[in-house]
Amino acid sequence: EAVPTIERPSLDPRFTFDRFVVDPSNMVAYNAALALAQPGVPRFSPLFLHSGTGQGKTHLMHAIGAAYLMAVPNARVLLMSAERFMYEFVQALRTRETHAFKTRLRAADLLLIDDLQFIAGKDATQEEFFHTMNEVMGAGKRLVISADRCPQGLDGVEQRITSRLSCGLVADIKAPDLALRRRVLDRKLADMPNARVPVAVLDLLASRITGNIRDLEGALNRVVAYAQLSNVEIDLDFAIATLGDVLRGAERRVTIDEIQKAVSAHFEIKPIDLVSARRAVVVARPRQIAMYLAKRLTTRSLPEIGRKFGGRDHSTVIHAVRRIEDLRDKDHEIDSSVRTLLRQLEG
Repeated sequence: EAVPTIERPSLDPRFTFDRFVVDPSNMVAYNAALALAQPGVPRFSPLFLHSGTGQGKTHLMHAIGAAYLMAVPNARVLLMSAERFMYEFVQALRTRETHAFKTRLRAADLLLIDDLQFIAGKDATQEEFFHTMNEVMGAGKRLVISADRCPQGLDGVEQRITSRLSCGLVADIKAPDLALRRRVLDRKLADMPNARVPVAVLDLLASRITGNIRDLEGALNRVVAYAQLSNVEIDLDFAIATLGDVLRGAERRVTIDEIQKAVSAHFEIKPIDLVSARRAVVVARPRQIAMYLAKRLTTRSLPEIGRKFGGRDHSTVIHAVRRIEDLRDKDHEIDSSVRTLLRQLEG
């Protein structure tokens, strides 16, 4: 029987293991993907990766494909979405070429199927997928599947499929915490040698865009692109103006009262000091930090923030925000205090 000619998968060159930011929330998935990409007899198969949208499943699948091809250049690697699997299977049925479709998939040394949830409720497609999965696994080859939930949570997918998927290694990728989001931005910024993005802006993005990594990287791309097209320097005001809709959608509902309580506790002063007329640096600096955080973490206008700090003018708030932005780049102690307060306030 003729063996299909070797085809190369369309792998995104950005999605490699060395560009994946690892931390405890995704370490099991990362190490499992790395292990499956090694040549030799696979330690487990299938590998089932699951997480919410934009958390790194597709990145790891492309990374597995790229690393395995580097180790075994003549390997047959197939990467497709479950939607594509369904489309090609239906086309094969219509053109009476199901044999060629089956032979092509089952000849793969490494088969990667993304977003399995899309075949839910598609009985004929699930039947073919089940047999493909059995053939690949029975031949001792590598199979990687991803979905937006664990196998048992795949409503509309046959129990025999979810049971087989559970026999391998199931690894989840949890939502990124603040520290990981910040590291992802640093990694992304390293690919932008001509971009100058202040620490305060990076912290704004990491603290306010909490949904997924894809949205976070997209926000950074947008700020940098708008700044370059407008020929202006990036600062906090520019980022907020550029990402207004995104930031409003991600608002954490932190109140100014909560900010004042957290800041006063951190600096061991009384909350009333923040709204007083005292100008001693032991009070003035925490007050500026509190104003900065109010601008960062709430949707309150500058005049509203000023009123919450003893009826101060909006220009005082602007000065405070710019002063803390500047000090964060120069003063490690202040930057550390701001980071601590951000983590505390965002839970």
